[in-house]
Amino acid sequence: MRRGRATRTFLVALAVVGVVQAVAICLQARYLATALSHVFATHTTVGLAGWIGVLAAIFTLRAALAWLNSTLAHHASAAVKAGLRRDLVRARLAHPQDPSMSSSTLVTLATQGLDALDGYYSKYLPQLVLAVIVPITVVGVVLTQDVASALIIGLTLPLIPVFMVLIGWTTQKQVERRWKVQTRLANHFADLVTGLATLQVFGRARGQREGLRLTEARHRDETMRTLRVSFLSSFALELVSTLSVAVVAVTVGFRVVFGHMELQPALFILVLAPEAYLPLRQVGTHYHDAADGMAAADQALSWIEGAGVDAAEAPAADGSTLAAHRGSTPAQPAVRGVRPTVQIEGLSHTWPGAAEPVLDQLDLQLTPGEVVAIQGPSGGGKSTLLAVLMGFLHPDEGRVLVDGEDIAQDLPAWRRRVAWVGQEPSMPEATIAANIAMGSATAVREEELRAVLDLAGGQLLELERPVGDDAEGLSAGELRRVAIARALLRIRHDGASLLVMDEPTAGLDADAEAAVLRAVRSSGAGALVVSHRPAVLAMADRVVTVEAGHARQGVAR
Repeated sequence: MRRGRATRTFLVALAVVGVVQAVAICLQARYLATALSHVFATHTTVGLAGWIGVLAAIFTLRAALAWLNSTLAHHASAAVKAGLRRDLVRARLAHPQDPSMSSSTLVTLATQGLDALDGYYSKYLPQLVLAVIVPITVVGVVLTQDVASALIIGLTLPLIPVFMVLIGWTTQKQVERRWKVQTRLANHFADLVTGLATLQVFGRARGQREGLRLTEARHRDETMRTLRVSFLSSFALELVSTLSVAVVAVTVGFRVVFGHMELQPALFILVLAPEAYLPLRQVGTHYHDAADGMAAADQALSWIEGAGVDAAEAPAADGSTLAAHRGSTPAQPAVRGVRPTVQIEGLSHTWPGAAEPVLDQLDLQLTPGEVVAIQGPSGGGKSTLLAVLMGFLHPDEGRVLVDGEDIAQDLPAWRRRVAWVGQEPSMPEATIAANIAMGSATAVREEELRAVLDLAGGQLLELERPVGDDAEGLSAGELRRVAIARALLRIRHDGASLLVMDEPTAGLDADAEAAVLRAVRSSGAGALVVSHRPAVLAMADRVVTVEAGHARQGVAR
């Protein structure tokens, strides 16, 4: 309701359709009872054709309303799912290193998980609205015909919501357990596929079958438990509503037999009474159709709201659905010639589940044009420091100042001034030229792409060479060269003034490493480089050791 305008509009439309539906139900019962009582009273079918025509018109109206309900539901569901998916992507972009938001969980949630919202919108929500409107209307109409029947219906109707609440608690817990098992299965399978080559090399691939089989078996068991709860709950609700209608039918039938009630109002009440229970019964039945979607939506909203992402706007005509994340204006190159002073003050961060902080009151200053190398033991906080500097991670304490301004105030503007080479550079499916060109916000000539690739030591790489998804087809060294070329393009073409690199020469031989280091120096930009390679440390103006969350400054060269 808070995040989707489509949901609010849909509820209003459902209320209108529900009122018309309730009126149609009452009219249907009225004309059906009148037609049947006429036949019994006159023992003839004269005039019955007119009643049949009226009833056919009412049935047609109810069918049209059902079609309208379905159409509105699918439009609302599509709009809400699109909005949640955009918000999920924005939440991931805001916190790309959030350990709770793994790629496999995100994919499962954004596809199969949110697709289950179709059941919520097309079945559960319409019945929920009808369950409010129709019973109240029916009880009111029956009250005008027979007080006793209205009292019976009014007293037995609350039994169905009571049973639904009890069943709903059980269903919700069961569905949440099944969703966790399904997510675990997705993560397990994704991890196996990712590490399959390594497992095969060490002869451990076949040994993973048992673990995967156990996870699949648990997922199957949880699914069967959910289905058992669903079937049993449907039986319980059907039983309660059937007994309630039976009580009304028995009391009305005896009064007709003994002449205390006319046939026409009795038939009217008998036809109308089941309609009072049907929407409530259907709510309980369709709750199971909606449970998976609601569990997925809860997980999505917890991530989205935890990331502080506002509700996404509808996609623009040009498809720029992430415009709000990029900023209100299109990305512009950084201001050329402006070299910032970066001041890191009191940086502290503790990863979830860790006993000790990975960074503890760390202070560091980068002067304009300076090349600083960061070294230290594994787990000492080097990559965490870079993540904070790039705005990928929000620290528990401390801040990063650029020329006295906190980067958190305008992260897109800060990132336009930075060229980034990660430890595992991302390469989408495209050519080498297209992957390098991603480093610039504007169009780039082929000669410029060739120049930066040559500077990065990629003289033997062809610009039109295709690259598969996740850099398939590139060796580790070639991947590094393309990533560094992309960063150099950002500096040379877009005026970025700070180069941030995480193990940029890993996988390179000595000659290629020397070429990369010369390119870094010739770029003229300041650089913060995480590395343990002696050549990188020797090239740096200053070496800083990050250990146990603290920075120990080296001697400037």
